[in-house]
Amino acid sequence: MRKNLVATGVALALGVGAVTTAFAQAKPDVLVAQRQAAMKLQSKYLGPIGGMLKGNIPYDADIVARNATFLENLARMPWDGFEPSTSALKSAAKPEIYKDVAKFKAAAETLEAETSKLGAAARAKDQAGVKATFGGVAKACGSCHDSFRVKQ
Repeated sequence: MRKNLVATGVALALGVGAVTTAFAQAKPDVLVAQRQAAMKLQSKYLGPIGGMLKGNIPYDADIVARNATFLENLARMPWDGFEPSTSALKSAAKPEIYKDVAKFKAAAETLEAETSKLGAAARAKDQAGVKATFGGVAKACGSCHDSFRVKQ
């Protein structure tokens, strides 16, 4: 009986290890699809805030707070999808991402910091603060796209 318990425990440990390893080694095409989805969602939630700040859409502090919170989370998502295994796949990612990793990481961290500022202002229902911090988010997006994304 004791041998069966030990054998079962070892089998479970090996199985969990294999599953964990399989999840950690996502296929390159899946990583590209995931990072592209995160970027598209960032655009989806950033656009309405910009429209409200320009006066094209009535300002709604609750929607701004919701979208800014989503942006904070989304800004942290795409980066692990830029593994070296994805460098040869067809996408809008420039080779510079894989050549100047430190610069790319700094750009990612800038976006994360700027979306955090926007999120804080939005949750405080501070429209002036949202307007002041929105530019930082837009600048971070544009700077990264200019440096690391093929123009489409």
